[in-house]
Amino acid sequence: MENAGRLGLAAALFLALAGIRAGKEIHAASGPEPSGSEGYRVLAPIESGNLLLFPVVRAGDQKDKASGESPFITLDEGIRSGEVQVTEAGNVQGLVRPRGPGGIPAVAYPAYNGAQVNTLVLVNNAKKPLLLLAGEIVTGGKQDRVIAKDRIVPVNADPIDLSVFCIEPGRWTGSSASFGAAAKAPAEGFMVQPSVRLKAMAEKDQQQVWDSVHGAMAEMATAAPPAATDSVTVQAGAGAFGTSSYAQAIQSNSVQEKVDEVAAPVVQAREQVLEKLKEEHAVGVIAAVRGEIVWADLFANPDLLARYWTKLVRSYAA
Repeated sequence: MENAGRLGLAAALFLALAGIRAGKEIHAASGPEPSGSEGYRVLAPIESGNLLLFPVVRAGDQKDKASGESPFITLDEGIRSGEVQVTEAGNVQGLVRPRGPGGIPAVAYPAYNGAQVNTLVLVNNAKKPLLLLAGEIVTGGKQDRVIAKDRIVPVNADPIDLSVFCIEPGRWTGSSASFGAAAKAPAEGFMVQPSVRLKAMAEKDQQQVWDSVHGAMAEMATAAPPAATDSVTVQAGAGAFGTSSYAQAIQSNSVQEKVDEVAAPVVQAREQVLEKLKEEHAVGVIAAVRGEIVWADLFANPDLLARYWTKLVRSYAA
C-alpha cells in the first residue's frame, strides 16, 4: 500500500477507535464490555495479501492484563460438548434440563407453537454463561440460520427465544431435529462475512440479509468458480453452487481454497500470532481489505479473542 493510503488508513483507524469508544461510527461486535477502560490503541498490522488485521490493545488498564481463561463458553464449544442445544421452536418440548441435586428432575418446558424463520430456541446446560456473537452460523433444522445479535445466556436460564436470520432462503424442510456447526467447519465454526453480518446485526431486516447472501454467493462464484469436487445438496435454480445455502457455498472446496489462500499467512502461523497477541494483551482486531475498514471485534480479554481468532480471520478473508 502506498504511503498516502497508509496515512488515510491510519486516520480512519483513529476515527474508528473513537467510534468504538463512543459506541458509534463503526459496527463492532464484542463480548462483555471491559470495565475500567481508558481507551484503545492499535498495533502494527498483520498483513495477508489485501487483508490487514490491526490488533487492538486496551490502553492504561494494567489490572486487567492477566491473560487468564475467560469465564464464558462459546457457541461452538457448547454445541460440540452437547451442553448447548439449539432447535426449531416447535421442537423445544424435548429439551429438558438434567436432573438436579438429590435426583429431583428438572421441569419439562412446554412446546412452542411451531417453527419460525426468525426464532430458534436455545438451552444452555453448560456450567458457564454462553457468549453468542452476531454472524455465527448454525446449520440444520428447516433452514440454516445466522445469530442476529451479540448476547450472553446465563447458566441455568430457561430456554430462550434466539433471534436469528435465515441464510438459506430456498429450503423449509427439516434436515435434522437440532442445529449444529457447519459440517466441514473447523473446531471454531463458521461466521458469515462482514457484509452479511452487518445486515443481520445492524439493519435487522430479513430481506436485506437475503439480498446480502445472494450478493456474497455471486461474488464467491466469480472469485472461486465451483469445481467438480464441490459437493453440495443441489437445488434447482439455486445459482452457481447449486444451493441457496450460504453455509454450503462457503464450505465448497473452491471457496475454501480461496479463503485458505487469503488467510494462509495468518492461519498457518496461528500459534505464533496468538502468542504474540497474548503478550501484547490484545483484546480485539480491526480488519481492513484493500485499505478499507470492514469490521471490528472487541472482547473483554485476550482469551476470548484467541478462541474466536480463526473464526474471525476466515470471516474477514471471505
